[in-house]
Amino acid sequence: MRDRDGTLDDVVLGFESLGRYLNQTAYIGALIGRYANRIAGGKFTLDGKTFSLALNNGPNHLHGGIKGFDKVVWKPEPFTDDRGVGLTLRHTSPDGDEGYPGTLKLAVRYQLTAEDELEVEYEAVTDAPTPINLTQHSYFNLAGPDSGDILGHQIMIRADRFLPVDSGLIPTGALAPVANTPLDLRTVTAIGARIREPDPQLEYARGYDHSFVLRRGAPGLVHAARVTESSTGRTLDVSTTEPGLHFYSGNFLDGHPFAERAGFSLETQHYPDSPNHAEFPSTILRPGERYRSRTVFAFGVLPGGSGLFR
Repeated sequence: MRDRDGTLDDVVLGFESLGRYLNQTAYIGALIGRYANRIAGGKFTLDGKTFSLALNNGPNHLHGGIKGFDKVVWKPEPFTDDRGVGLTLRHTSPDGDEGYPGTLKLAVRYQLTAEDELEVEYEAVTDAPTPINLTQHSYFNLAGPDSGDILGHQIMIRADRFLPVDSGLIPTGALAPVANTPLDLRTVTAIGARIREPDPQLEYARGYDHSFVLRRGAPGLVHAARVTESSTGRTLDVSTTEPGLHFYSGNFLDGHPFAERAGFSLETQHYPDSPNHAEFPSTILRPGERYRSRTVFAFGVLPGGSGLFR
């Protein structure tokens, strides 16, 4: 993306070969499923039957398991229309995949528009009830490659509540106010401003690794977050149809080969561990239904390079 001087730089962390993507462990650039984030104990009960999933995050299930959707090669179908260029990616996840029930057929449409927006649209159908929670796991660094960490980036998240977690990063079930906590990102805040505060939530995650409850009225696309980088003037706005936004500050990136906090991710999704929390919005897809989700990553440049939010 261009900076305020028109210079193009890569603003996402990535690799130069497919093999590096298939053998990484940090989900860099990945499409995540069947279930983004964690499921406690790798177990859930659905319609009276308990299912056991692959465990790949200590005692828990993370991002779809040992061979989640980040580890499969999707079938690409390139397209061009009057809005830009893109790919429709298709994959069929068989019954029992990583422990999940039902055969799940998926289509995910990526489009880069002439307005410098990356749109991601997800669809899925199933032949048996199953949890589904898809997301996109790019790590962004708006300063460009080899620019150091992202602690100086400024962020704002449109959320008055977040999901507190325990020491295993599993939600407690509460939807807690962000007010008077280091997770209050409702106004412009440098990512590094509070990241080292002695707060249990930050200590559990070694920084930000939390889901936020987005302000939402009617269904549809809502603005979720904005990030700016003052040295380049680049901006990133995220809008989504999802109820939550998971903000991860790259706390465990060291040695992947990117340095710790070399990028941040903004994962639009349902809440972690929802199959075990009846009070959370449901993530169960049933036969005859169609899963749909849409997220837009919109890039821009600050007016006049002032470093201030519009």
